[in-house]
Amino acid sequence: MIDFTRRSALLGGAAVASLGACSPNPVTAPARASDSPPPGAARPAATVFRDGLGLAAAIASGETTALAEIEAAIARAAAINPAINAIASAIHDAARQQAETVSGPFAGVPSFIKDLVDWKGAETGYGSRAFKGNIAAKDHPFAAKWREAGIVALGKSTTPEMGLTSCTEPLVTGATRNPWDTARSPGGSSGGSAALVAARVVPFASASDGGGSIRIPASTCGLFGLKPSRGRIPSEEVGPKPPVELSVNHAVTLSVRDSIALFQASEANDGTYPALGPITPLTQRLRIGFAPDAPAGTAVAPETRAALEDTAQLCRELGHTVVDFRVPMDGPKFLDLFLLYWAAGAADFAQAASAYSGKPVGPDIVEPWTLGLAGMFLSRQAEMPEVIAYLKGFEAEYHSAFQTVDVVLQPVTGSPAVPIGEQAPDGDYEAVMESVLRFAAFTAPANAAGAASMSVPLGWSPSGLPIGSMFSAKRGDDGLLFSLALELEAARPWIDRRPPVSAF
Repeated sequence: MIDFTRRSALLGGAAVASLGACSPNPVTAPARASDSPPPGAARPAATVFRDGLGLAAAIASGETTALAEIEAAIARAAAINPAINAIASAIHDAARQQAETVSGPFAGVPSFIKDLVDWKGAETGYGSRAFKGNIAAKDHPFAAKWREAGIVALGKSTTPEMGLTSCTEPLVTGATRNPWDTARSPGGSSGGSAALVAARVVPFASASDGGGSIRIPASTCGLFGLKPSRGRIPSEEVGPKPPVELSVNHAVTLSVRDSIALFQASEANDGTYPALGPITPLTQRLRIGFAPDAPAGTAVAPETRAALEDTAQLCRELGHTVVDFRVPMDGPKFLDLFLLYWAAGAADFAQAASAYSGKPVGPDIVEPWTLGLAGMFLSRQAEMPEVIAYLKGFEAEYHSAFQTVDVVLQPVTGSPAVPIGEQAPDGDYEAVMESVLRFAAFTAPANAAGAASMSVPLGWSPSGLPIGSMFSAKRGDDGLLFSLALELEAARPWIDRRPPVSAF
């Protein structure tokens, strides 16, 4: 969800002066970037869809070319995006130019960058009407790692305003739709990236996770998504950090091996952790804590619980020990204080939107959902020292769970993908809040703890909707989760399951 760490209200930013209460006027989606006629390609694009490493190998061997693959992906995007509305802005000419000089492990592989992350020369809109025309002067450190790896960005993928919710329906571009059922959301906040990958427009796309925003859309779109441990992937390049860092960057992918290779290409390598190194399918047997109930007691849909029980049984069949478990935390207290910390980020964003646009904070530049969160923060601002102290101490509380188990197995969300409109940012605030808290009930503790956590696409609802299974481990145990994911992928492959809306 939120990824706006440079301007944290928790670090002393001014409080929002005034908040509008009326709904904003409808807006029209921004025009897409114009494209020059494509130059010729030396070889045709691949006729089968490959994951990122497979495509990079085909380009390196001369079977195809980077330019041919960029043109093919642009064509797929043009054909598919009208059905899913997952592209915030396009930079096709820049992509064609970049394709001529790429090198690295993913040289020439097309992708999209989430619209919370700066990619030099592209607009960073933060899913907001306030930041139109905000062209990045340089790459975010994470994006720079992707550029060094040879990844070619075709544009920016959609996100809710400032990543503040678990669906992707920003007023600036309109609702992004799930390729598995276009009447449903792909989740959020990396919803545009997940929809584009699920629809086989690109093999992977960038994603970030401050409260579940990699794992939630991975689950609802049938993809693999690992949230790295705090500090393993570059965050902001300058300035003070927030009291508790929640958000991390990584990706949503079709294959586990792509996620591993992207992680290796993106690592901070600042001495905090040893390098990830080679990852092979897990051979040791684990003690897995099975925790299907939401920490704060919200309801879990029957099909979600059934899918998780099926995953637990798969783990038993693979020789792991699965034990009933409860994460050691006060669920209602955690939810209340985490949400207040989250709301502080919304208040901070409202101020930033006002400063950039030159307009006062109000519903013409900031969505009602953001304004509602900001209002919550203002009404409880005096509690922030308690919130910060609690969240700083939460890592030790959370990690005490792993004294008796190696990993914890939980649902990613309280239900499969929700209908478009249920979490619309201009909907009734209380109703939207109820839906968000029920749907995004499981993911935030790993963010507060800085722990590694992943969604693995192992389950499906009776109607055919993807249901991810969340495996979480201690901070720094990213390699253990990747090894487990390789084992699960081999036992129950998912890459050939394709949604009704698909380019291949």
